[in-house]
Amino acid sequence: MEDALIKEHLPGWRSTRQRAALLRALREAADFVSATDLHAALTADGAAIGLTTVYRTLRVLERTGHVDVTREKTGERLYRPRPADGHRHYLVCRRCGHSRPVEADSVERWVENLAASTAFTAVEHTLELTGVCGPCQSGGTSSPE
Repeated sequence: MEDALIKEHLPGWRSTRQRAALLRALREAADFVSATDLHAALTADGAAIGLTTVYRTLRVLERTGHVDVTREKTGERLYRPRPADGHRHYLVCRRCGHSRPVEADSVERWVENLAASTAFTAVEHTLELTGVCGPCQSGGTSSPE
């Protein structure tokens, strides 16, 4: 199981219990999660993993297209496994952190057209969409603010 997780997400990397545990924890997270929260959950479960290993592995997962990334208003990066069908955009609640994927085909077409009209290649983009979800509006969830 561990070797399969590493081979799937981190080709060329040596399989370790720490990396496999991180991949499992990331997959089990309900929403976007920070590196520090992942590290805390892993160590609470008894995994001997350094925060540096968590950050390094997440950077590789991001670079290889295996995670979607957004930023908290503090600037901290949050991670979520990327679905098999590719890159997505999310609307994220500023209070509780709940996220949901949103349709953004027009954004993707705009980026493709921009790349074509400027003769740039390998154009990447980041789109941050935040709001306040229904439960937080009605006071059902406490705000981390």
